[in-house]
Amino acid sequence: MNSSLAARLDALFAPYQRSDTPGLVVGITHGAALRYRRGFGMASLEHSVANTPCTRMRIGSVTKHFACLAAMLLVEAGKLDIDVPARRYLPELPARNSDPTLRQFMNHSGGERCFLDLFMLTQGLSMVPAGAALAMQARQSEHNFPAGERAMYTNGGYQMLSIVIERISGMSFEAFLAEHLFGPMGMIDTIAAPHDMQILPGMATLHVRDATGGWERGLLPGWRCLGEGAIVSTVDDMLGWIAHLRSEKRIGSAATWREMLTPVRFFDGEIGTYSLGLMQTRYRGVSMLHHSGGSIGGACQMLTVPEHALDIVIMTNADTIDPIALSKRVIDIMLEAHLTTVESRPATSVEYPAWLGTYHSCETGAYCEIVDRDGTLHLIHHNLVIHPLPLKLVPNRPRTLALDEGPEGALYLKLHSDGRRLDMTQCGQSQTLDRLANAALHAADAANGLVGRYLSLDADALAIIKQESNALAMSVQGRHGAAHYRLDPKSNDMLAFTPHAPSSMAYGAMRLSLDSGGNISCFRLDTWRTRNLLFTRIDDDTTP
Repeated sequence: MNSSLAARLDALFAPYQRSDTPGLVVGITHGAALRYRRGFGMASLEHSVANTPCTRMRIGSVTKHFACLAAMLLVEAGKLDIDVPARRYLPELPARNSDPTLRQFMNHSGGERCFLDLFMLTQGLSMVPAGAALAMQARQSEHNFPAGERAMYTNGGYQMLSIVIERISGMSFEAFLAEHLFGPMGMIDTIAAPHDMQILPGMATLHVRDATGGWERGLLPGWRCLGEGAIVSTVDDMLGWIAHLRSEKRIGSAATWREMLTPVRFFDGEIGTYSLGLMQTRYRGVSMLHHSGGSIGGACQMLTVPEHALDIVIMTNADTIDPIALSKRVIDIMLEAHLTTVESRPATSVEYPAWLGTYHSCETGAYCEIVDRDGTLHLIHHNLVIHPLPLKLVPNRPRTLALDEGPEGALYLKLHSDGRRLDMTQCGQSQTLDRLANAALHAADAANGLVGRYLSLDADALAIIKQESNALAMSVQGRHGAAHYRLDPKSNDMLAFTPHAPSSMAYGAMRLSLDSGGNISCFRLDTWRTRNLLFTRIDDDTTP
């Protein structure tokens, strides 16, 4: 690598070269040659240990395509069929009119709710015991949408896929990956670690920002993480694996890899960005094969630009660092001469002030806010305020803005000419959201008839809503812990909920339902990855 490129990469990562914060490790190869390999910041603030290129970190959801390949090896052996209903291998799951297949679990089009989202909604970051994931998936009387209709990213399908791998192979998920993937590939520092109570040599500590600006220890909220995000690795091992992704394969047949790289197709013919644990999108004129991953206190991005043999791995042990954005800056630097100009520009609040506001669909539960962040429009989806996403103009599509393509594909927004309604389109499915009035109900007015106790059989949880001074609060008690939320009225029949305790993680909308007497009889919660979760009012003397 010439000195100019190295200097630009050093400048990109220089803000993370500190001894008082966690940081990241970076590995870059170009043209099959190692170009950059460095560690920044601290692997452990507690023990004053710095990150190095040999530091091991969690790769989070990058694990998913390893799980898919493991399943496909069983397909090759004639032991597994990923296109039959998953209930053939998991009879515990509820029967549906359209039972999801393992393939639909793998490409996120199965429509099932996600155990992890449900647990974090109802009990925050409490530790989930082994076996609880399957039990939660099995008790769902409803789903998010019919299998194959659209996509919604879910960890639950991958937990189920991993259990199938164990049942069919007769091996633990961890042992199967070690024997059939990591061993043959020489990935000597890579393992599937199901929880964070293990002591792993060379492992970085996960770090989460606290309310005072300091740091707390991050931790997986469970004892049995599997194909959804269990792998721990190093940049060296992951660079070797990425080279395998874009070149001649040592593991998996040609037919297997065609399956691995075939994007999901929805009922209406729309083709998504997600295949089997991998995403294929474009950036500034080049095609990328990639997947990111997150854990409580860290994140990872694995990316290759095959036509230029550019491979990038960025692994962080701080929840404040975005490796996806950094990987695109690396592409800007490494492939500058080969890139087109930016295809679309951000939508500014000066040009598009009419878009600012809050929108909700009473029919589907979809809820979003369009807000101003540093002069540009950002989308807060289902009140997920920790991740506002920048909106961009769409060439040749008037009154339309879009998000960058994610696991569910591109999301388009179109504001009606009257400014009162917003069309949201994704996976070929469209829904219309109504603009909510700026003047929301006072909490005391909203509390009238809402205060009380509500039971969710699907979530196995009890919600208690109380009025505290001039605010509304909701505590949700699950089987293994509790979560606490603030309720903010947005309309006569909808409230937003946000975490009211450090360990509570969910954001979303609450839709109220009235009985024949005009009293609130139940409500449904909608989050980023859960739809229509029913809580029904119970009498004070009812035992849940």
